[in-house]
Parts: sequence; structure tokens; C-alpha cells
Amino acid sequence: MKDGVNGVALAVFIFFFVAVTVMGFLAARWRKAEQSASLDEWGLGGRSFGTWVTWFLLGGDLYTAYTFVAVPAAIYAAGAAGFFAVPYTILVYPLIFTFLPRLWSVSHKHGYVTTSDFVRGRFGSKGLSLAVALTGILATMPYIALQLVGIQAVLDVMGVGGGEDTNWFVKDLPLLIAFGVLAAYTYSSGLRAPALIAFVKDGLIYLVIAVAIIYIPIKLGGFDHIFAVAKDAFAQKNPATGKPRGELASGPNAQWAYATLALGSALALFMYPHSITATLSSRNRNVIRRNTTILPLYSLMLGLLALLGFMAVAAGIKVQNGQLAIPQLFENMFPDWFTGVAFAAIGIGALVPAAIMSIAAANLFTRNIYKDFLKPGATPEQEHKVAKLVSLLVKVGALVFVLTMDKTVAINFQLLGGIWILQTMPALVGGLFTRWFHRWALLAGWAAGMLYGTLAAYGVASPTQKHFGGSSAEIPGIGEIGYIGLTAFVLNVLVTVVLTVVLRAVKAPDGVDETSPEDYTADAGDKGVQVDLPPATAGVPAGH
Repeated sequence: MKDGVNGVALAVFIFFFVAVTVMGFLAARWRKAEQSASLDEWGLGGRSFGTWVTWFLLGGDLYTAYTFVAVPAAIYAAGAAGFFAVPYTILVYPLIFTFLPRLWSVSHKHGYVTTSDFVRGRFGSKGLSLAVALTGILATMPYIALQLVGIQAVLDVMGVGGGEDTNWFVKDLPLLIAFGVLAAYTYSSGLRAPALIAFVKDGLIYLVIAVAIIYIPIKLGGFDHIFAVAKDAFAQKNPATGKPRGELASGPNAQWAYATLALGSALALFMYPHSITATLSSRNRNVIRRNTTILPLYSLMLGLLALLGFMAVAAGIKVQNGQLAIPQLFENMFPDWFTGVAFAAIGIGALVPAAIMSIAAANLFTRNIYKDFLKPGATPEQEHKVAKLVSLLVKVGALVFVLTMDKTVAINFQLLGGIWILQTMPALVGGLFTRWFHRWALLAGWAAGMLYGTLAAYGVASPTQKHFGGSSAEIPGIGEIGYIGLTAFVLNVLVTVVLTVVLRAVKAPDGVDETSPEDYTADAGDKGVQVDLPPATAGVPAGH
């Protein structure tokens, strides 16, 4: 690590950071509708984004600081186990092709803004809707925290913010600055801010990975040398455990953990509120279909990014906090000016999803807690005002996660959220295809999955953390180690199915379904489907 502050890298970083901040505030005027004080406008961008805007928005939403920092860090620390993120992003797109267009249609037909809106309308249950909303908000906060950790990591490597012996305020100052910038432009511009910034973010990331995957291996002597050094490094015993540090390829003992983690993460990804928010902002069903076919381009990028973990090992990067491995690799390998570009890609790669996540959580609170329970007669203007304020509070919650939990295993932030959010899948995806599940059974299944998943995760220790130290534990009845979220999901489904059979047998009262079969295939322009809110002034045409 270089001594002091890397002035050139910091200057380049600040240039891009300021540029996207200005874009974030200017986005408030981008394709603005005349009636802008509403949740549809602030929280869904007027439901008017075309294929390319949606592609960049979803890419900016799903491929985050988690991608750039935590996945390669996991590979740097343990080897092949960290590659689970690559197959799960491949699995996810065929899955979402089956249900996202249906969700888009029914949401546009009925004006649903959140998944909880749909669950309430489909099952006639405010209780179930509340459970889905609270889970979404809870799962989103650690995910936002992970983005802020990504910003802090690059600033630490640049020499900004002090070391471990610095007082907490100075050490966490970069995080607080990032929080302030993010909070301000999200409050001002809503979903249009991350949609506009996503173009810059994705462009920078593709540039950096294209250079890194060619330039760094050349400097290190080629991939043969990188893999040979990594293999030897992972074969060395960890003094703390007495076992090898990791594996270059996943061995037989790790297969259950790898497979369940990949499958569980794939099922969970589009349950997150921010994934659905970006989806519902698109203007028709075909936009969703096209995106499920072209988003796998990001999975190719993710696979290349994951290789950076091996490169960090081969380059002899030594860091106490694994999250600093890739930023440190960039600083050691790249000229200072390009290091600044790479750090800007990570920083902006954190700002975009964090903005969308806070907006999504605010939408949930406003629609499914404030309007459903606190003020049923809330006007669109009141919803708009509450959502903007809540988007700030959600970020405060994320800061609590960052400041109180172990940042050296930042990937657990996302995995913990995945355990929780996966428990909403039976109500959401099940409801899109069938009304057979009983609302009370779905609520009981959700409660069982949440309770088991949280307690099991609480019991997992790591070398640096007594509780919530990982996301894998022994699978009851099998004896293998597997992803807690998937085990909890299976329990959830079993409870839901068994109780549904019982409740149907005793003829327990069903809620009112306000949807009809044709709602799930409706498209823009069909009778009764909400029309895009037209821009008040000339701007970027939809879909460009």
C-alpha cells in the first residue's frame, strides 16, 4: 500500500463523483411530467423507461459494489467458493422470464407500485402485504450498507479516512459524506437520478474490466502463472483453522454449499424491492422480455470480475480486510490516473443501486404501511412527501448496519438480506400463477421461514464475529452444509402447502381477489392499463 494520499487517483475519483452528483440533481428535470408530485413519478420514473434505459437501470441496480468488491474479495479469501455468484446470475434470467412480464401487466393494470400492493390485491390480506413490505425494507438495509462499504474501501486504499487507529468519526467520514450526497440527490430526483447515472456507471465498469482483464494478466505473467500461484496459495494451511486456505476448484465437500447458495441467491434476486422497482418503471411487457435476454451480458462481466480475486493472490496483495484486496490490486497495477477511474467505477457502482434500493424501500413504507395502516386517505402529494423522507431514514438504517457489523465480511450483508427476502417468494411468485395458496398459510409459512433463517444465521460464527458470521449451516435431515436461506425457503413452502390443505378443508375464509386472469397478460395500450405519464417538456425520447 502506498504511503499517504494518492493525490492523482483521488482527484480523478472526485471529478467523476462530482460529475454524477450534478447529474443526479439535474435528473429531476429529465423527462419530467407535469404532475410530478406522485409516487409513480418519483418512485417509478413515470413508468416510461424503454429497453436501453431499463437495461442500464437494472444493470446498475443488480451489479453493484457487491460485484466489484465483495465477490472478488470472497475469491481472494477462499477461492472457488466465491464463484457461486456467476452461476446464480445465469440461472436467474430464465426464472424471471416466466413471471416478471406477468407482474408488470397486473401492476400496470391496477396501479401497483410495490410487490406488497400486488400481494394485498391478489390475496385480499393487509397482514400478508405488511409482512412482505417489512421484509423488503429489512432486507434492503444491509444491501445498501454493502454499497457504502464499497465506497469506503476505495477511499481507504487512496489514503482518505485514516486507519484502524483513527477515531471513529474520522475513519467513517468518507462513508458519511457518501451518505449525504446519496441522500440529497435521491430525495431531489427520485428514480430518474440512478437511471441517468447508470449510463456513466456501467460505461466506467465495462471500461475498467476490459482493461483489467487484459492489462493485469500481462503484468503478472499470464493466466497460467496466476492460477499456478493461486493454487499454491490456497493449498497453504490457515493457522486459525488448520485447514487449507481455500480451493482453486470447488471440491466434493463444498458442493452442497455451493449449489444451494447459487440456487437460493438466484431465487432471491428478483424478490428484492429494488429489482421490482426497476422492472415496474419500464413502459411495456416487451421491455421486460428483451431485458431478460440481454442482461446476461452482465453475467459475462461478473465472471471476468471474479477472476480479479485470483489476480490479487498472484500479485501478492496482503490486506487485513479482504474487501480492500481489489482496490489495492488496482492501485498497485494501474497508473495513478487509471486507478482513479477504476475507483470511480466502484464508487459510482455503489451510488446507483443504493439510490434505487432506498427508493424501493420508501415506496414499500409509503404504500403498504403509511397508506394502508396510518393514513388510508393519503393524497398522491402526501405519498410523494412521505416517500422522500423515508428514503432518508432507510439510509440511516443502512449506516447502522455498516457501523455495528463486521465490514471485513461484507458479502454477508447481502447474504443475510437474501435469507429474509427469499421468504416472500411463495406469496409473490405463487400468487402470479395461482390463487390456491391460502393467505393465512402464506403468512404462517413466511413466519416459519423468517424465524428459522434468522436464528440459524445468528448461530453462525466466523473468526471475527460471534453471530451472523456467514450464511451456511447444516441442513436438517441431510447433514450437509448448505445455504440457510434455501433451507428456510423449503420450510416456508412446506408449512404453506400443509396449512393450505388444512384451511381449504375447513373452508377458512378467503380474501377477495381484485385481479382477473386477463390482467396478467395485459400490455400498454390495452383497455384499463395505465398509460405512461407524458413528459411536460422535450427530453430524451422513451427507449433511447
